Amino acid sequence: MLISQIDLGVSRIGVAVRENPGEQARLVRDAASVHSLAMEALDAGNSLSAVIQSHGTGDVVDLERAYAEGRLLSPIHHDDAAHLHLTGTGLTHLGSAASRDAMHQKAAAAAEENLTDSMKMFRMGLEAGKPARGSVGVQPEWFYKGNGNAVTAPGKPIVSPHFAEDAGEEPEIAGIYVISPSGRPFRIGFALSNECSDHVMERRNYLYLAHSKLRSASFGPEIRTGALPGDIRGTSRIIRNGKTIWEKPFLSGEENMSHTIDNLEHHHFKYDIFRVPGDIHVHMFGTATLSFADGISANAGDVFEIEARDFGLPLSNPLSVKTGDVARAVEVGIL
Repeated sequence: MLISQIDLGVSRIGVAVRENPGEQARLVRDAASVHSLAMEALDAGNSLSAVIQSHGTGDVVDLERAYAEGRLLSPIHHDDAAHLHLTGTGLTHLGSAASRDAMHQKAAAAAEENLTDSMKMFRMGLEAGKPARGSVGVQPEWFYKGNGNAVTAPGKPIVSPHFAEDAGEEPEIAGIYVISPSGRPFRIGFALSNECSDHVMERRNYLYLAHSKLRSASFGPEIRTGALPGDIRGTSRIIRNGKTIWEKPFLSGEENMSHTIDNLEHHHFKYDIFRVPGDIHVHMFGTATLSFADGISANAGDVFEIEARDFGLPLSNPLSVKTGDVARAVEVGIL
């Protein structure tokens, strides 16, 4: 099942569902939001699909038209943006170390003592990122991107701050989670995501990775419920003035990863602060494909587009660059 949210006007949100891409979507009756449906399911000890079925569906909605009209919203949100967390893991995909390593040094010697930290982390994942079911594997690289205020809806501009040195896409699959009243995480499903980052800043010094991740991100437009396919084959592209200037396939799913989803989830939710009842987590699982690695620098007005079969509509966002004086200091008051 694919789930999305639509702006119906007059401060109304519609929850739309359809079984497969290309099929008609219908609005779920008496549904205030995907988050409210998820919490209703958790309170009742039921599945989300069962709750949606109990509500029933009504009017047909044209998702493509709503997208073109700018009425598609992020497929889940929290009424208090501070209770939605954007996080992710890196160096999780086969081939991801090559892109990262290329940013940090031109050539790496084969000797272990000369390997970059990126390559060491990648090797750790290869060796111990897929433990037996029920066991715990090595922890991955982890990063924080922000809260709900950093979320950009599908179709809306991803805004790069005025001090950024780069604004590059990262096509990823994100897990979408809600935390139950008892503090247990439950996965709603998976969505396409654009984990936009500042790769020039990261390349300048690896210790700037945390800074480079504090950027807007987009996910959706639809959440795919159920298990994640083992082999996901998608396409990431950049469109400039109506013409595609860069396009490349990206792979995801556990067959193309050095970690299992279970292992990545365990190492995120093992922290108590990420198991606060009612919170939403959008956790991005990493990528091996970057336009930056091919020498591409995105400009304001360029459009990032990410698509993959079985995930419904493509994720499309233009890039906007916030203007400002780079030298201007931020004034801090004294209480």
